Amino acid sequence: MKHLLIAILLFTYQMAGAQTSVEKVRQYRSLHEGDMLKEYFELLSIPNHALDKVNIDKNAFFIESMLKKRGIQTKLLQSNTKESPKVVYGEVIVPGATQTIIFYAHYDGQPVSPEKWHPSIKPYEPILLDKSIEKSGKAIAFPTNGKHFDSEWRISCRSSSDDKAGVMTIINAYDALVKSGVKLKNNIKFFFEGEEEIGSLHLGEILDKHKDLLKADLWLIGDGPVHQSGLAMIDFGVRGDVNVDLTVYGPKRPLHSGHYGNWAPNPCLLMSKLLASMKDDEGTVMIKGYYDDVIPFTASEKKAFNAIPSVDIQMKKELGINKPEGGGKTLFETYEWPSLNINGIKCADVEDHASNIITTMSTATLDLRQVLGTDYLKQIELLKQHVIEQGFLLLDRDPTDEERQVNPKIAKLKIVKGGYNAQRTPLDLPISKQVIKAVKSATNNQLLLEPTSGGSLPLYLFEKHLNAKVINLCLVNHDNNQHSENENVRLQNLWDSIDQLASIMIMD
Repeated sequence: MKHLLIAILLFTYQMAGAQTSVEKVRQYRSLHEGDMLKEYFELLSIPNHALDKVNIDKNAFFIESMLKKRGIQTKLLQSNTKESPKVVYGEVIVPGATQTIIFYAHYDGQPVSPEKWHPSIKPYEPILLDKSIEKSGKAIAFPTNGKHFDSEWRISCRSSSDDKAGVMTIINAYDALVKSGVKLKNNIKFFFEGEEEIGSLHLGEILDKHKDLLKADLWLIGDGPVHQSGLAMIDFGVRGDVNVDLTVYGPKRPLHSGHYGNWAPNPCLLMSKLLASMKDDEGTVMIKGYYDDVIPFTASEKKAFNAIPSVDIQMKKELGINKPEGGGKTLFETYEWPSLNINGIKCADVEDHASNIITTMSTATLDLRQVLGTDYLKQIELLKQHVIEQGFLLLDRDPTDEERQVNPKIAKLKIVKGGYNAQRTPLDLPISKQVIKAVKSATNNQLLLEPTSGGSLPLYLFEKHLNAKVINLCLVNHDNNQHSENENVRLQNLWDSIDQLASIMIMD
């Protein structure tokens, strides 16, 4: 009996020793899912629109406490503009390490319109669902006393996917490594930003101010959705972005549509015609010169895109689309070109609130996505010129009475947020190959490589101010409703991301 017990203990010890680092991380996570999610729910419960200074500070302090609880040295970084959101910085310096990796995520989120969310979901009160709301998901009580968490369950809350998921998975990947006894090989730094969703207005200043502190061999970003098939994916580039508000003017006061409907110009119609002039029926931007500066994909980048399974048939069915824009290009092929999207149009009221009036103005917010080669400031100038060519006097303020008397059409344009350009990191760099190898080790080689994402992040600023190499690891489910109502994240995506991030932290 004694010999049998010794044999069992020896076998157990050998099996533990045979575990890979990822397996150790996975085992630790499976035993602590409840604690991880309880802490995550606390973080999600703090409203996080970047312009809400009181709550955005609460987010920063909570994340700082998450790092401190794990023994990580922290510091709050801020630009010279004291009202700007704080960057939560942390570092773990490993003796003998020859490589430094900085892990980035942003903790701010898009604004919310609570009335648009499902009645059972409040934007800042996270709940568990058995599946997404769009698939008639039902709320589930938070399991206690070690009860099981189904990997297909969803957490619904603002920023549950974009991008507090990045904060949660990065911190817990580090924690799982340390608590599992895995030896760290690289210096690990953490950089959590609080104004990405309003254009990272102060990020460049912070990077300049703390250049020495933020030197690294790699900036690893944790953000965005995996491939629509569910396969893991790495982005080696992102689009740039800038938003503008465009306003057109009608009469100085609202008018009765019967008395004036055949006489007074209607700003709703003026705006509709102006926006329609910007794109053709295939979705091609008709603004002169809009595509002139595009740097096309290289042969190797096109090869990488061609290796990504097509999702067009799947997404047409999933989204109820018969004919996409793009003139026959696949979804991934459209990432090569800058886009112009209408985020929203505001004019008079509709449906039950509609009045028989001609309103005074109409405003549209436009989203100009950049690709490698285009400059967001130049694209705005091209947009301005297009508006002028449609017969408008274009201003950066409201018109005077005198200007109204001598100009039949008047518009105003202003930049909503600080913009930035696109960025792309070559797939064949040594650091890129290291990341690919590390993530493959956590995914059984099921990994897709995307030369650039369709989404935007301020990665251009890291390259511009720090000459940094930047790579983005995709984290969440593709049907996460980021930026819109009923945002959600699938639990298995959180668990997979922890595995992959841990692998990068200890990569050779």
